[in-house]
Amino acid sequence: MLTAVMGKESVRAYYAHFGEREWLRLTSPDDGAIEFAITCHMLSIYLPPAGRILDIGGGPGRYTIWLAERGYRVVLADLSPELLEIARARIAEAGIAHQVKAIVEADACDLGAWADGSFDAVLSLGPFYHLPDAVDRTRATKELVRVLRPGGLAFIALMPRYAFLRRTIAIPDERRHLAQAEWVAQLLDEGVFENDVPGRFTHGYGVRPEEVAPFFAQHGLSLSTLLALEGIVSGAQRAVVELAASDPTLYQTVFDILVRTASDPSILGACTHLLYVGRKG
Repeated sequence: MLTAVMGKESVRAYYAHFGEREWLRLTSPDDGAIEFAITCHMLSIYLPPAGRILDIGGGPGRYTIWLAERGYRVVLADLSPELLEIARARIAEAGIAHQVKAIVEADACDLGAWADGSFDAVLSLGPFYHLPDAVDRTRATKELVRVLRPGGLAFIALMPRYAFLRRTIAIPDERRHLAQAEWVAQLLDEGVFENDVPGRFTHGYGVRPEEVAPFFAQHGLSLSTLLALEGIVSGAQRAVVELAASDPTLYQTVFDILVRTASDPSILGACTHLLYVGRKG
């Protein structure tokens, strides 16, 4: 198994290679558009009207810009200097640099740059599915909770184990891993996803949905919601996105159904991304 340091270096290298595609991913009809729409909907429901927000793992800044445009004071942090460079350019283009208080290279496991209770909310919409080491997950959670003010909100993206299994089945030159009993057991029993294909997603961690709320509760977060970010249309998002242009009224109806059913336990383990929303007690 990779060490934590090696794993973080591989993650940093992956996103350096990914670059502009990470900015575009959350608008892709086949990938992140529904994920982005449902996440923003949940942010609009749970966030206070104003406040200071840390976007840790925010990469090229898509959520930072969304928040800043709505008047929030945002700090953007990420492990990848390449993605942060993209963020600086995009934030300048959006004309909201005055709302973005800092853009910082930082590790989710070490938020020592910020004092206790510094933020009204923390977004961690990526780091946790790159933390296969239990010690790192605990450290990242403790750090996130520490920098939240009492009553502050945490928005944490996660990936279920079956999402990693599904992507392996779908990608031809990664399918050979499925014939490796030890690899499959490591993924399904421990949630650890390692990929030796150069330049691909690796050093991942997949959760069991039923274990998510108890884990975060141990560290002082109470569950507000846990939901599937692609809803029931994981793998079929394009059909919904296309409705936004062809029939906006029907799109809104379908979107409302997706949101209403997104927390159904029967779909949580089969989606691609989960969103945990919790409040510091």
